[in-house]
Amino acid sequence: MSGDRLKHFIIHAHADYSSDILRLIRSEGISLVLLNIRGAHTAGMRVCEQIRQGSSVPIILLGGSGDFELARQALLYNVSDYLTDPVDPAELGRSLQAVSRVLAPADRPAAERDYAQFTIQKVPPSPCPIVSTIKQYVDEQLHHNITLKRISDSLNFNCAYLGQKFKQQEKMSFNEYLLRQRMEKAKLLLETTDMKIYEIADAVGYSEIDWFYKKFREYTGTSANEYRKQCFITA
Repeated sequence: MSGDRLKHFIIHAHADYSSDILRLIRSEGISLVLLNIRGAHTAGMRVCEQIRQGSSVPIILLGGSGDFELARQALLYNVSDYLTDPVDPAELGRSLQAVSRVLAPADRPAAERDYAQFTIQKVPPSPCPIVSTIKQYVDEQLHHNITLKRISDSLNFNCAYLGQKFKQQEKMSFNEYLLRQRMEKAKLLLETTDMKIYEIADAVGYSEIDWFYKKFREYTGTSANEYRKQCFITA
């Protein structure tokens, strides 16, 4: 096993009802909750809320949907990860690895820790759930006026914190990412539709056509009209 070793998680108990989960957390010293919310998203959120009322135990949600509001709720309950259905075993492994590092810091003596018996080698760090939620928000609301401040307010997060987490994971600022998404969407629409330029500008979040022209030229090195002509010439 290379680099990071994984803490050995043992399935200590299984519960079908929230009352059992809460009782087990209190009485059995549970260090991680894997909560399957497939087909029961609302009930799953209620369980998260109940757990958080009395415990900060890490929670990994399994079988979630791509619904932005559901992911937002999960973040408010400070879940360690939110894995959509169908759950990728490799993603679950990365989530367990991330929780393992929190539960058993590397500076603790080895004798105090167990190690996992499965090999996940050279995997990237587990993506931050809040960053994934921001990217989904951008994708769904690209035609609107989007700012990180507006997103942070809707998620009840600090704007500077979100900006830092986003840049740390994506290796670019939020505004750089937003511009790239808008310009790539505009290029696609120019290539594949006969939409008017002003319609494309509006579809990617620009209410002022002159500002769209300026940003498009800066991004591509050519005007939107010339870009479309070039696509037809090379097609």
